[in-house]
Amino acid sequence: MNSSTSSLIMILLLIALMYFFMIRPQQKQRRQHADMMSKLKPGDEVVTIGRLHGVVNEVNEKARTVTLDCEGIYLTFDMVAIQRVVSRASSATESNDQAASSSSADSASAAAESADSEDSDSSAAAASEASDSESAASDSAEDSASDSAEK
Repeated sequence: MNSSTSSLIMILLLIALMYFFMIRPQQKQRRQHADMMSKLKPGDEVVTIGRLHGVVNEVNEKARTVTLDCEGIYLTFDMVAIQRVVSRASSATESNDQAASSSSADSASAAAESADSEDSDSSAAAASEASDSESAASDSAEDSASDSAEK
C-alpha cells in the first residue's frame, strides 16, 4: 500500500465515524422531536427551551404554533420551542382517578396523623409557655439586680 491509498482510507474512516457519532444521533433526535410534536394535544404539560413550564391550551398545526397556559397567562410559541412533554393529558386524568380512589383509603390514616399532630402541638405549646415564663423570671431577676447595683 502506498501513502495515498492509506490516507484515502483514513479520510473515509473519519467520515464514517463522523456520520455514526454526529449526524445519525442528530437525525434520531430530530425524528423523536417531530413524533412528540405530532402527538401534542391540549392538556399536555410541557417545558419550553427557555425552561418555561405550562399546559398546552391550543395546537395550531397549520401555523406550527402552540398556545400555553402558564397560570392564567396565555403565551404562543413555535412548536420547535417545546423541548419536552412532562406529562400527557390522558395520563394526568388517569392519575387523578387513581388518586381519588386511593384518597378514601388514605383519609383514615390522615385523620390518625392529625390527631397525633394535635397532641404534639399542645405539648409543644405547653413547653413554649414554660420557657417563656422562665425567661420572664430571669429578666425580672436581672432587672432587680441591676437596680440594686445602681443604688
